[in-house]
Order: sequence, then structure tokens, then C-alpha cells
Amino acid sequence: MATSTESVDLVDGTTVRNLARAALFAALVAGFSYVSFPNPLAPSIPVTLQVLGVYLAGIMLGPLWGTASIGLYLAAGAVGIPVFAGGSAGLGVLLGSPTLGYLWSYPVGAGVVGLVVHRGTDLQDYTTVGVPLLVGAMVAGTVVIYAMGTVGFAVIQNVGLVEAFSLSAVAFVPFEAVKIAAVVGILRRDAIAAVE
Repeated sequence: MATSTESVDLVDGTTVRNLARAALFAALVAGFSYVSFPNPLAPSIPVTLQVLGVYLAGIMLGPLWGTASIGLYLAAGAVGIPVFAGGSAGLGVLLGSPTLGYLWSYPVGAGVVGLVVHRGTDLQDYTTVGVPLLVGAMVAGTVVIYAMGTVGFAVIQNVGLVEAFSLSAVAFVPFEAVKIAAVVGILRRDAIAAVE
């Protein structure tokens, strides 16, 4: 009796590549959470590079996989892997810390950046996108991140929205501008090298 077996692809190659990229960007954002330095404008809250990773995920992976990658980052932190700022982890950070709004905003921010850069959910070649659109996408993502972060901070700290914004966001605007410039530099390094 002869039997034949056929190869069955449960997941196509593109999906596997996208899952791998999503995991890579989740790890990148986790690594960026360890890069922190004091904010002279708000000494109690350090500056980290997490948002830089959020921007890159949205731009390079698009709105769907960018969102998925940051969701994977949050899931890793929720189960106890120390991937949040300062090596913190656990559901308590996502449900009760002053930064919860910022953390929850990251997948949404990546999605917004990806939607703007790719002009929808279908992936486009992000390397052909002009600098004004890149900057506009990251500014839109920043608005979402700051809005959700401010609301979360206000709820946890039991303060008004204006006070929450002044305590948790205003001091970080200059650093977001530097991160946006860094992303443009990273993505346009070949164009910058050609000018030199």
C-alpha cells in the first residue's frame, strides 16, 4: 500500500517574514526602552527612545504589522519580560502606572504613522516617500501618543488634562523633534551621504 504526502503550507512565506519583522521591531523597541537619560525639563520622568522604535515600526512595517509589532512588545511586558522603561514589566505597568496611556498609545501611534506613510493599509515603498510626508506622519503619531498619554497620566495622577499635559508631555516635545530628525536621518542616510 503506497501513501503520498503533500506539503501543506499553513502560513505563507510573506506572513512568516512579517511575523519575524514584527518580532524584531518589538525587540528593538524593548532595547530602546533601556536607552534613557534624565530630562532636564522634567527630572522625575526620563527620556527614552521607545517612540523612535514606534515611528520606525509604522514606517517600515506599515500600519498593520507596525501595530502588531508594538502589540507584541506590550504583550511581552504584560507577561513579565522587563521591556518597559527602566526594565519594568507586568500588568501593573499597563494598568496603573502614570505612563500607561503612553504605552497603550504606541500601537495606535505606529498604526497612524504607517497609514500616513503608506497612504492606507497596503504597503508601499517607504523609501520613495518625501521628507515632508515622513515628518507629517511622525507628527501625527506623536499627537496620538501625547493625547492618549496625557489622558492616562491625568486619570492615574488624578489631575486635570492641562496639568497632565504640562507635566507629562510638554517637557518631551524637544526630544520628539530630535527623534523625528533621527528617523529621517536613518531613512535618508544614502541621500545625506550623496550630498556630502
